[in-house]
Amino acid sequence: MEDDDGQDYVDKSRVLNVQPLRCLAPIFPSTPSFPSFPHPQAASPFMCPPPAGHFPPGFASFYPFSGYPDSHNMQTPMPFGFNGSIPAVPINSFRSGANGDAGSSGRSSRNPGPSQYEEEDGYSDWVHVNEGEDSSKAATKKKRIPKRVRAGSGQDINVASSDVDVDAMVDKIVESFNLMDFDAFKRADGDKDSVGYIRMIYDLLRRKLSQIEDSKESTPGATRRPDLRAGTILMNKGIRTNVKKRIGVVPGVEVGDIFFFRMEMCLVGLHAPIMAGIDYMGLKVSQDEEPVAVSIVSSGGYEDNSEDADVLVYSGQGGNINNKGMEITDQKLERGNLALEKSLHRGNEVRVIRGVKDIANPTGKIYVYDGLYKIQESWVDKGKSGCNVFKYKLVRLSGQPEAYAVWKSVQQWKDGSTGRVGVISHDLTSGAESIPVSLVNDVDDEKGPSNFSYYPGLKYLKPVNSNESSTGCGCHGGCLAGNSSCPCIQRNGGNLPYTTNGVLVSQKPLIHECGSSCLCPPSCKNRVCQSGLKIRLEVFKTKDKGWGLRSWDPIRSGALICEYAGEVIDITSAEELRCVNDDDYIFDATRTNQSGEGFLNASNETLKIPFPLIINAKHAGNVARFMNHSCSPNVFWQPVLRENSKECDLHIVFYAYRHIPPMTELTYSYGIVPPDRADQRRKKCLCGSAKCLGYFY
Repeated sequence: MEDDDGQDYVDKSRVLNVQPLRCLAPIFPSTPSFPSFPHPQAASPFMCPPPAGHFPPGFASFYPFSGYPDSHNMQTPMPFGFNGSIPAVPINSFRSGANGDAGSSGRSSRNPGPSQYEEEDGYSDWVHVNEGEDSSKAATKKKRIPKRVRAGSGQDINVASSDVDVDAMVDKIVESFNLMDFDAFKRADGDKDSVGYIRMIYDLLRRKLSQIEDSKESTPGATRRPDLRAGTILMNKGIRTNVKKRIGVVPGVEVGDIFFFRMEMCLVGLHAPIMAGIDYMGLKVSQDEEPVAVSIVSSGGYEDNSEDADVLVYSGQGGNINNKGMEITDQKLERGNLALEKSLHRGNEVRVIRGVKDIANPTGKIYVYDGLYKIQESWVDKGKSGCNVFKYKLVRLSGQPEAYAVWKSVQQWKDGSTGRVGVISHDLTSGAESIPVSLVNDVDDEKGPSNFSYYPGLKYLKPVNSNESSTGCGCHGGCLAGNSSCPCIQRNGGNLPYTTNGVLVSQKPLIHECGSSCLCPPSCKNRVCQSGLKIRLEVFKTKDKGWGLRSWDPIRSGALICEYAGEVIDITSAEELRCVNDDDYIFDATRTNQSGEGFLNASNETLKIPFPLIINAKHAGNVARFMNHSCSPNVFWQPVLRENSKECDLHIVFYAYRHIPPMTELTYSYGIVPPDRADQRRKKCLCGSAKCLGYFY
């Protein structure tokens, strides 16, 4: 159709080519009274319950009407009145092909089609797709469907099998967080605490499942997805929040929060679909309902323009744009596209989540919640394929904290296109670390810490004898997770303490890493904290707490940050420094973590220190000496013992308490002093946390 100027345009007032219900292939239960049929064409009784239930015995909801296996490219219609109450998790009542159309259950079980569980970002501990590839591309890769495993209370998902009692493990984790009474109010409307707990539980469970699968021999063609499995288990147990879809702010989720898995966003109600880029809900208008968009994810799979930190030009869904081997067609004004169009006219707020590259995993993405936007205009444009693509211009609402803009600034600092304001030194370490550490002061005229020399390790003034002999391991090629005969793995309770990507699985009383008495190489997966810094850090001047530490890079929960370096001193020397109030840079491992900091420790075991390790970093130390105290820390410390047959080689290592966005100050709890020293002079706490005690030692 042409307008008066002879230009092609698309009539957006109509919904084009909405597919009928016959596109959905029901799967019939295998019971004697109600047999299963291998093909939808076969004669069989047909029952069609409404998408949201109630269902006859043996039926489950269709795969999930609030989420689709393709990021933008969804071809299965969704009822606009659906309120999103069905969890957006993969279930076995509906299977999708690459284009979202239903396939035969019998046929797909014998000759599996494309994997529908590849995340659009390619992020998984095991499964990766090439950079820039979204779910529609990943869906064209043929994968053998692995054995189904019962996940929690009744749902099946495609993951590798496990002999571990996962239900018991989950119950233990939930009990440790005191969430057995996670009531309906918290599920309906969350807060910062409930959102934080659920994210911690999810990540701990996901890492535990990763650890279990790491120890097993991989099955060729099997897709291991601990992220999907962990999310499904928690949903089945009702451990989620903000269940009801809503327009605007999601309680407990803050602008700038980051997510490493789509399932995380689903569990806290930020964005329900685990694959779809557009989330929408039905809004009652007079006697009818119409769809309105509530959130979108822009992760680079489509022709989005995200160069501007406050403006996003978002491409519509559909048209087989990213499906290789399929005919590319014009996008249609239906489903998510129609919801965005309705939101333009209604002027409702839309949550925007931006996907950015994960520097630690080139094939993965990190999702940044960038706050609320409004759709300003829409149009139809010719895409790179030559077909019509819907475009939506979204503008960020003013007055919100910076989020994606921070990522853009950091990237400009890294590539040198923009200088960092207030830089005193581009590398505080003078080359002692493989990654430079900037020294920045944009607050006052102070030129840096005085009488301080950078030193990346521990200086033992005298050797410390080991209480037990350590022969080390003989793993010449590196310790393998499934090697039960490895003495280092045995000392860690039968498993490596880290996942394959170097993330700490859970807090332990004491971690045993390979050391000088081991034959494994420096690349061994049990030498995570021995290769120096892995993230770009910055020492900066705070407004009221002296110098602080933060990262240019995002930090994943459980990821290594650094160790505490300096001179190892004895208790007598430490007491002398405390008497003259000269203990600002002393780390005392005899203190205990504050309640709640051991979030990774599902067993609630106390830390085990082989000897009273005290480190003085006043005159010589590393970046750890600049971390300030907080009553609500985002970093925790863990004792790590390196295997050494000659002496006790103990270190204090810091890991991320939760996902930490770039340019967020890194803090840890200085801990609680032993009862016999409780009368020490308290220091005023300026952490600003809602849970601030007002003091620390």
